[in-house]
Amino acid sequence: MDIDKSALLVVDVQKDFCSGGALPVPGGDGVVAPLNRYIDDAVERGIPVYASRDWHPAVTNHFERYGGTWPVHCVQGTGGARFHPDLRLPQTSMVVSKGERPDRAGYSAFDGHTADGTPFLADLRRRAITHLYVGGLATDYCVKHSVLDALSAGLKVTLLEDATAGVDLHPGDSARALEHMREQGAVVARAGSLAG
Repeated sequence: MDIDKSALLVVDVQKDFCSGGALPVPGGDGVVAPLNRYIDDAVERGIPVYASRDWHPAVTNHFERYGGTWPVHCVQGTGGARFHPDLRLPQTSMVVSKGERPDRAGYSAFDGHTADGTPFLADLRRRAITHLYVGGLATDYCVKHSVLDALSAGLKVTLLEDATAGVDLHPGDSARALEHMREQGAVVARAGSLAG
């Protein structure tokens, strides 16, 4: 593996998806410690770190009250949209905002853009990134969609299973999501480090 062509993508580790939040993922807080280890490893190796976030408008068809599936969560500028307070993102990390359109769910990081408005994939291409390590929330939604879009774009993907947790809206959703990502070409690993 050409390590200098890799990046780490931390998906949606936001307060609303963790305990006490508007849409807590079971075990969501448990991804923070392993992600911090992967982040430290990435920084040590000079691997870029991206952190995606849901950044919904207050009115969107993603929310139950407007015909969608989910309770109101991760509304732009609210406390619930902030990253988990224990997540140690480096100052050099690049935030990818997604879900801003009121007519789209924005599950995938590839629907988002960096702070300067660059689409996520364009930013990866600009940096010649060919391989993504992916962890975060939730396995069966935003992680899955991000991984599948990365694979569709021709990127190699290593899913950090020990740093993900799923919603399981329907029992078994997370296990099915893992299997689907694996079938599509993702490597599912519990590496412990990015070189593992």
